[in-house]
Amino acid sequence: MDIFNSKKETTKIIRFLRSVFEKTKKQKVVIAWSGGIDSTVCLYLLAQSLSPKNITVLHLPFETSHEREFVEIAHKLNLSPTQLHTVSIQQTVTKIQKDLKINDPIRLGNVMARVRMIVIYDYAKKINALVCGTENRTEELLGYFTRFGDQASDIEPIRHLFKTQIYKLASYLKIPDLFISRAPSAELWKGQTDEGEFGFTYEQADEVLFRFFDKNMTIKNIEKDGFVNPQKIIGRVTQNTFKHEVPYSL
Repeated sequence: MDIFNSKKETTKIIRFLRSVFEKTKKQKVVIAWSGGIDSTVCLYLLAQSLSPKNITVLHLPFETSHEREFVEIAHKLNLSPTQLHTVSIQQTVTKIQKDLKINDPIRLGNVMARVRMIVIYDYAKKINALVCGTENRTEELLGYFTRFGDQASDIEPIRHLFKTQIYKLASYLKIPDLFISRAPSAELWKGQTDEGEFGFTYEQADEVLFRFFDKNMTIKNIEKDGFVNPQKIIGRVTQNTFKHEVPYSL
């Protein structure tokens, strides 16, 4: 992949964020913090772009809570306790699961994502704020998101960056190693990890996606260059292409 300059990228994103808030004439933002690297990086970038008093952070656990880390991160960024809200989605999700007789963990994960979206947008409406998304380019290309769930947002600071670039940005921003070393997971079920679900790593995906989309290389040529799993990775992209095209209409 091309050389990544974390300092320049940080400046670029901060300018972008400030320009959006100026354009929309909004002063406040709501972000859902999961305990993962993407939401942590986005929160750090917001803290450098806006006054801390204008940032509302939601932690919306189902079973796994990162409450202590939530408070520690907020303290590092000079956020007031009044700007932090932990709202368990377990009771709501469990009720829906029971009513709809959901046994499929993927379906249940989609319900979790959409319930979180409802909470996030309700908070945003309450305080007249924009919703900050936390999606990266790898997830976007692979279709690894829930429509009308974690995909829903008003502003996306890191959607143009591959997952491996997010890690470089996290190191530059001096984000604690705990968040950098934690295995990426949507926490859809016990022991679930993104890479375990994919069957390939983010590093493998980024190298292939970069060559396929940015360098216009064929799968065959990517394979010849020795990169792993191009057929599987691009196959997942193709399988989820519809997510970027719906709703279909005349």
